[in-house]
Amino acid sequence: MKLRFAFYLALLLVIMHSVNAQQKTYCNPINIDYGYCPIPNFTEQGKHRATADPVITLFKGNYYLFSTNQWGYWWSADMLKWNFVPRKFLKHWHKVYDELCAPATLVLGDTLLVIGSTHEKTFPLWMSTNPQKDEWKEAVDSFQAGAWDPGFFVDEDKRVYLYWGSSNFYPIYGQEIDRKTLQPIGEKKELIRLHDDVHGWERFGEHNDNTFLKPFMEGAWVNKHKGKYYLQYGAPGTEFSGYGDGVYVADQPMGPFRYQLHNPFSYKPGGFARGAGHGATYQDLYDQWWHVSTIVIGTKNNFERRIGIWPAQFDQDGILSANTAFGDYPHYLPSSKADHSASLFTGWMLLNYQKPVKVSSTLGAFSPNLSVDEDIKTYWSAATANKGEWIQTDLGALSTVRAVQINYADQDVTLMGKYTNTYHQYKLYSSVDGVQWKLLVDKSNNQTDIPHEYVELTTAVQTRYLKLENIHMPTGKFAISGFRVFGKGKGAVPDEVKHFVVLRGESERRNSWLKWEVNPTATGYTIYTGTAPDKLYTSIMVYGANEYYFSAMEKDQPYYFQIEPFNENGIGKRTVVVKVE
Repeated sequence: MKLRFAFYLALLLVIMHSVNAQQKTYCNPINIDYGYCPIPNFTEQGKHRATADPVITLFKGNYYLFSTNQWGYWWSADMLKWNFVPRKFLKHWHKVYDELCAPATLVLGDTLLVIGSTHEKTFPLWMSTNPQKDEWKEAVDSFQAGAWDPGFFVDEDKRVYLYWGSSNFYPIYGQEIDRKTLQPIGEKKELIRLHDDVHGWERFGEHNDNTFLKPFMEGAWVNKHKGKYYLQYGAPGTEFSGYGDGVYVADQPMGPFRYQLHNPFSYKPGGFARGAGHGATYQDLYDQWWHVSTIVIGTKNNFERRIGIWPAQFDQDGILSANTAFGDYPHYLPSSKADHSASLFTGWMLLNYQKPVKVSSTLGAFSPNLSVDEDIKTYWSAATANKGEWIQTDLGALSTVRAVQINYADQDVTLMGKYTNTYHQYKLYSSVDGVQWKLLVDKSNNQTDIPHEYVELTTAVQTRYLKLENIHMPTGKFAISGFRVFGKGKGAVPDEVKHFVVLRGESERRNSWLKWEVNPTATGYTIYTGTAPDKLYTSIMVYGANEYYFSAMEKDQPYYFQIEPFNENGIGKRTVVVKVE
């Protein structure tokens, strides 16, 4: 009996290992156990998950992710499974949400250092040689730079620099740091400022049209590539879909810096998960470039945010860009064969956009189809969090399903802070006829917190219906902002878009109006634009419309545009490139 039990246990472990090893894709927002941090406007009704301002650092063969107010950090061996390490870095806990805000990391030899944002000069700079565990000590008791939104950079000559700034008045600053004392050397230097009178994307507001406030510049970060220094910054405000990262380039670490012709280099104003600002650019184990940044939700609070990861590259002319096209669809994880000059998109399409939905119950106006409208800001909520509440999606026809993403929403949550003992449990069923159901995924014994659960199926499934049944919620109602099913339909890809025009007015050169004929075979469209016909690095996903107001242009330079349609069957042909002077 013991031998038989041991055999079946070993077989189960092999199967589990095979399932885990098979998953080679990820989907934004990344699925980590975000803390409950309603900052700064705490109310009983407004409790929600949040984090932002991320940095990922490769250290001793693992990736380390730090972000705002998480009472700790994560590490990963593959950028898919993230392990949380609880750590209260601050000495004084005078506020309920007090923790590291917009942290910065620094690798010096075999040591990882980290610090948070502060205007004071009493914050410690922490160090660890084994950050997989909570093994930290003070490298410096009081870091005298007093930097908000800091970013460290170590040059090839081993000199250390600090860049910082978060304001709609002050610029981004830079200052050298003594490598031995880890304290600033000399005076800080003003490096760059916003010029929203020229750079359209830097203007404040959801549509870059809000004159109530001046735009914000924040989140400094520097990389070096082929002898050039790339100073990156976020703008115009973390609340907006157009929150992006721009970059200036210099020949020296302290400048002078010149504005890169292609900007913002990280930008995602459309689709399910929007926003790609205040982040950090880093290299993976295979020396490929990535950019991690902030995704905005802003439903419960302006600072309700998540984290996204995008493939990045420097092209042959040294232009830095992050590829966000289909950036909230399944993408391949880092590998030695990856080519970041091409897309890492799997080609698995969204199968259930605005398709019929059935549910067990509905809370107020949180209607069922808000779970399939490709908007992370809206959601369906069941009346309770009880076991047995369910939501069913109809793909409309028999389709090949490859992956599912379950995005939970925060409705009536009661938690505040960070918890390591919370978890979601569910069962996912499939059906070809809506009558007979097969268990597809069983997470009824799961003990982990998975607010943006992403499951790549070990074997593709032919099905039409999927039903998600709640077993357990960590807090609040059973609520879903995106029940997203990926794979391929069995029909034709959409026809090429017709009558695509771009109108750029003389009175406002930072804006243009894009218009095209409705394509009845398309679910949506992806617009590509850039400052050269072979550098269309900016992408914008549009659902349910045949026009788009593009307000992220440089005032005095020509632009080039293309558009392609897509549906559940694939991506149609791009139009010819359209140039506007």
